[in-house]
Amino acid sequence: MTFSFRIEPEIGIEIIHLAGELIDKGQAAELSTGIDELIEARKIKMVFDLQDLKYINSSGLNVMINILSRVRKAGGEVVITHVSKRVNELLIITKLNTVFTVTETMESAVSKLK
Repeated sequence: MTFSFRIEPEIGIEIIHLAGELIDKGQAAELSTGIDELIEARKIKMVFDLQDLKYINSSGLNVMINILSRVRKAGGEVVITHVSKRVNELLIITKLNTVFTVTETMESAVSKLK
């Protein structure tokens, strides 16, 4: 399964839907470019919807951490929502659940950014 993403603008917040398997930095090159364009446009409040993300490994987590760092450096924030049990366990094991803001629903993710 391949990795794909789609950016959906919400009022003042960008919703980034991730799908498939994020296992390689190269897979996320277009995502990284898209995030850079959002940052340049000062669209720095983002929700990452992981509902359709089936698998992520340490390389994929590294991509997510780099995005979070760039967004926060620009004065923004990233919230993650719809995390599967498997991905949530990985976040807990790596203690990244203390770095990322994680919510169960899109509504709570959006409200954290308002």
